[in-house]
Amino acid sequence: MSDQKYTVIIIGAGPAGIFAAMELTAKSKAKVLIIDKGSPLEERRCKTQKEYGRCLRCDPCAVTCGWGGAGAFSDGKLTLTPAFGGLLSEFIDQDLVESLIDEVDRVYLSFGAPEKVYGTDLEAVKEMERRAAAAGLNLIPAKIRHLGTENCYRILEKMHRTLLGRVDILMNKTVDELLYDNTSICGVRLSTGEVYEADYVICGPGRVGAEWMYRESNRLGLKGINNPVDIGVRVEVPAVIMENLTNQIYESKLIYFTKQFDDRIRTFCMNPYGVVVTENNEGLVTVNGHSFAETKTNNTNFALLVSKSFTEPFNEPIRYGRYIASLANMLGDGVIVQRLGDLLMGRRSTPERISRGLVRPTLSEATPGDLSLVLPYRYLLAIIEMLEALDKLAPGVSSRHTLLYGVEVKFYSYRLCLSRNLETAIKNLFAVGDGAGVTRGLIQASATGVIAARAIINRLQ
Repeated sequence: MSDQKYTVIIIGAGPAGIFAAMELTAKSKAKVLIIDKGSPLEERRCKTQKEYGRCLRCDPCAVTCGWGGAGAFSDGKLTLTPAFGGLLSEFIDQDLVESLIDEVDRVYLSFGAPEKVYGTDLEAVKEMERRAAAAGLNLIPAKIRHLGTENCYRILEKMHRTLLGRVDILMNKTVDELLYDNTSICGVRLSTGEVYEADYVICGPGRVGAEWMYRESNRLGLKGINNPVDIGVRVEVPAVIMENLTNQIYESKLIYFTKQFDDRIRTFCMNPYGVVVTENNEGLVTVNGHSFAETKTNNTNFALLVSKSFTEPFNEPIRYGRYIASLANMLGDGVIVQRLGDLLMGRRSTPERISRGLVRPTLSEATPGDLSLVLPYRYLLAIIEMLEALDKLAPGVSSRHTLLYGVEVKFYSYRLCLSRNLETAIKNLFAVGDGAGVTRGLIQASATGVIAARAIINRLQ
């Protein structure tokens, strides 16, 4: 083994890893090492899209990997409710989840998060709930603090400065294997062959590391369960159409069950006045959205995700999601964009048809095409039904000019069996954040880091 010995090794420099490190250094004398396969924050620049006009599938991706994780360039929504954004309520009491969310939110505020919180006008929210119900939609009320992409960057810079000198940080280093001595975790081996010993390991590899987490858990004999697979499209409409929702709630969490198949479809990651962007998930280009605090476009975008659970004998939901995304990459050399009107008429979109539309696409590199050649029939049907329901709540959403980008896939489909402290069946090995299938957003991911860190602090004491 190596003589490079630490008390705690944290895999992943996303919000879960950062908050774990801050908690450990504030309340213990633990020697901590953070390892991430991406770059330092100041070096995270996607040069290829600007130079070549498209994603070149760099490995690792500067957008999804590095200090701050994939959330570094997200629009930075802090969802101040246990109702969505993660599954923490399945591990610990609801009251404790709410307390942790409040605590983590205060930390973000101390690092410069804006004071404004959306969704506090209860009468307006109640009216939205009533209108949604009349359209066959379930609106889940939530308070949202919006950081904005540029504020995310500034906050992560400050957190990095806080940890400098208090922890060791290895960027641009990939963890290949977790090391286990048949009684407890004992360290990690990097892809370069270097070995680092540790008494405790916290795995927070993020969504981009979900497949690695799945492979390692299988190799180590750890049991887990499959979360539903989330696959769908990103919708882009004129911002004025959504203003009655976004001005009050900012991000509307709306759930719909389809008439024919009873499939669950939901809105996700709503970005008022935002932009559609691409993500490189280990060679697969998928679609996402951002919203800035200081810069606005004329469009609003949001995802529509269909949730599907699989039964035996199939047991590889991440592989299934990657396969669907690969079809879009095959046909469109990346992300495909299609007008809703073209989809309904059974024809592909062309550059000319897109240019005649009322919605100017904010993702210029998307290839006009036909999403019906990519998404299964029941997914398309769910998306069309959901848009028709949304049109009753926000007239104009189901316009023939509405743009659909595909595919959007969320790779957090495998969840390890964990204790209430988020510890695996291997002693002193913890799994946190989106990559462990436990969370789906910044606030609960950050909270998981705190939970694991506190469990370790208690043992050290």
